[in-house]
Amino acid sequence: MQNNTNRSYYLVPYFGWMMLFVIAPLVLVIYFSLFDLHGNFSFINYQNFFTSVYLKLTLSSFWYAFLITAFTLAIAYPTAYWLTKTKHKQLWLLLIIIPSWINLLLKTYAFIGIFGVKGPLNKLFESMGIGTQQILYTDFSFIFVSVYIFIPFMILPIFNSLDKMNPTLIDAARDLGSSTWTTFTKVIFPLTINGVKSGIQAVFIPSLSLFMITRLIAGNKVITLGTAIEQQFLVTRNWGMGSTIAVFLIMFMVIIMILTGQKDKGALSNEQIK
Repeated sequence: MQNNTNRSYYLVPYFGWMMLFVIAPLVLVIYFSLFDLHGNFSFINYQNFFTSVYLKLTLSSFWYAFLITAFTLAIAYPTAYWLTKTKHKQLWLLLIIIPSWINLLLKTYAFIGIFGVKGPLNKLFESMGIGTQQILYTDFSFIFVSVYIFIPFMILPIFNSLDKMNPTLIDAARDLGSSTWTTFTKVIFPLTINGVKSGIQAVFIPSLSLFMITRLIAGNKVITLGTAIEQQFLVTRNWGMGSTIAVFLIMFMVIIMILTGQKDKGALSNEQIK
């Protein structure tokens, strides 16, 4: 009985942290969303969210988040697969993860210099006779930089899933006459689907709320839910509308986590077969 009491004390910091930094901010966001620009209690912000402006903004945010996630997955999966086959895979994985330790703002400004009119990329184009190109403030630059930033977060869970997979299952599929494509679609990918889902969560969810990259790289030509929240709080000072957008953004994130949060149903690993 005494041990159970002592264990319950250990949960106090956890519940205190959750109340202060998770529950309380959510309650405040919901509270502010119920007031209009003049501080009157109203549901007008929720009505405004379902107008064409904000619905288009939401669809645009999902579209860009989908593109970023799709390109990231297309690059990360073969990269993670290649890493599992290399001799010093942990070293290569570390080299891929290290850029994620650098401050996001520093990396963004680095790309401003690279993609700038007088940057090294345009210098290369000029030497090739292509001429100066406007790379910054385009959809291409926004997606490229976003994919670069999120790639480590997609590679890591996929690498862990591939690394835990028992290689004898692949050998068995090939012994039974499966082609390389069939082996991948019927054996490898299904056994690593949970890693893919974790990577999608780590990329798609933050992609919905990007705002700094849209400011600096896309030049506000790309507007996401995160950018709209920033504008409502800092520009128009409409905290109610900003909080309302934040409420819907949280709801979208929860739905995505539910859709991609399937538990592992028992993929066979090396340890399980041994």
